[in-house]
Amino acid sequence: MVLKAGIIGTGTIALDHAATCQKNAKVELTAVCDLSPHALAVFGDRFNISNRYTDLDAFLKKEQLDIVIVATWGPSHAAVSVAVAVSGNVRAILCEKPISSNAVECEAMIAATRENNVLLMEGFKWRHDPQHIKIKELIDSGRIGKVVSVQSTFSSPLVRFAEPDNWRYERERGGGSVYDTGSYIIHFSRLVIGEEPHRVYAVGNYIEASDADMSAAIMLEFPGGATARLISSYQYGYCQATEVLGMNGWIRADLPFDQRSVREQEFVEKEDLPATLEIFYDNFDKEILSFTPIDQFTLQLDHLVECLETNTTHRIPPEFSLGNMQVIDAVYKSMKTGNPAEVNSA
Repeated sequence: MVLKAGIIGTGTIALDHAATCQKNAKVELTAVCDLSPHALAVFGDRFNISNRYTDLDAFLKKEQLDIVIVATWGPSHAAVSVAVAVSGNVRAILCEKPISSNAVECEAMIAATRENNVLLMEGFKWRHDPQHIKIKELIDSGRIGKVVSVQSTFSSPLVRFAEPDNWRYERERGGGSVYDTGSYIIHFSRLVIGEEPHRVYAVGNYIEASDADMSAAIMLEFPGGATARLISSYQYGYCQATEVLGMNGWIRADLPFDQRSVREQEFVEKEDLPATLEIFYDNFDKEILSFTPIDQFTLQLDHLVECLETNTTHRIPPEFSLGNMQVIDAVYKSMKTGNPAEVNSA
């Protein structure tokens, strides 16, 4: 059976989602919704989508869809997703990351989707990448022992290339490095440590004429004694360096989150890059694993289709996404007050 999909939003990330849908034999992209008639026309023509809407209510009333992809500005993720869930015409929502602006919004999304039997998932496509499947296998098997520390930097020098009207400079459009690159490494740290942090200390860096953080240094403390030291940035050099330290060894990843390089929004033109995992053991043995570039959007959609076909649990439960927003809330509180902040876990 072919699953019908619709997209809300026509920005850069929506282009990736649309192209992925059209490459998947099990998915048919049948409808698109956007507030801008011009953007809607350009997007619809590019992907040959005839069902086009500038009104969300009309989109939800007229379309019977298996999958809706929410690719709007971050601050509207919650309102749009709740509207989709209560429409009664959708089976699953794939919402771009971060899933919401704060934990309260995420809780509302979870409640609406649960009440209406809608599958909700956050678009952290890297979670479906073979190297992350392998990292989790290595940790779960005990190869490096209990994880006690994560160090990770995810930075991209946006300020050197982006125009002043780029959305990442504006908090009201979901900008700021913590919401973007920071959300990746917070999610990753929680995943590999296997606990929820209870305390956060963070320091932000800002530039003139922007209310969004351009960089942040983040320290997460976990109940079992583990820590995570994280750097997110739009100012520093390109870096995804990540290290996971266990009691019996450690793992180093050089490109754990994104191997793509030919991307309009990232201002780079170069061939896609191979990724490497290095595993170091206490006896000084070393293992090196290489991963060729792979389309994470394709893996993400494949997993969603599998969940709908087999009625299985998604790899990223919405409750895990809620945990990420609770940490991000604490990060912003700490940055604002200059003091450590407790994570308000449910």
